[in-house]
Amino acid sequence: MFAFMGFDVREYAYYDPKTKGLDFDGMIRDLSNAQPGSIVLLHACAHNPTGVDPTPEQWKHIAEVVRKNNLFTFFDSAYQGFASGDLMKDGYALRYFLDQGFQMVVAQSFAKTMGLYGERTGAVHVVCQDKPTAEKVLSQLKIVVRCNYSSPPIHGARIAGRILSNPSYYNEWMSELKAVTERMNSMRALLKDQLVKVGAKGTWDHVTN
Repeated sequence: MFAFMGFDVREYAYYDPKTKGLDFDGMIRDLSNAQPGSIVLLHACAHNPTGVDPTPEQWKHIAEVVRKNNLFTFFDSAYQGFASGDLMKDGYALRYFLDQGFQMVVAQSFAKTMGLYGERTGAVHVVCQDKPTAEKVLSQLKIVVRCNYSSPPIHGARIAGRILSNPSYYNEWMSELKAVTERMNSMRALLKDQLVKVGAKGTWDHVTN
């Protein structure tokens, strides 16, 4: 998508196939060597496709490198709640970068976490350093929206809006989100147990980690 829009897209190290975990040193190295002013795309949680997320301490280090190298952060938040069943825990990176005063873009999806796949419901958040900047960004976003779809389907947005603004619906969503996440995690645990049970070669800790 970014390449289609004319961006010069580069990749940075992330997944280490040897450890089946995060190649943190490689990621830091590549972000440190990125051209200042570059946009860095980060997944807030439940990284797709690897399933590997940085720890809170690693997020702090990533933020330091992003600031030092003058990079602009673009967060993809499509699965908040699906990693742990807790929105706050899964939103740690977003809140930390916000608290550190970063300007950033957050593309947030409710399509998965609210079961609105057919509606593709989501939101774009742009954190700006001041009101004049925010007004300029909003003006540009309105132009993009007008040229793209002008008036999007409203059904999914209304559902998401009701859930987020009604405490009873919100609490019910939290309960269901936790149940779905616990089911996914239990399936991972069962898969790992069966692989160990049949003597499959290698270690399978990454399935649950």
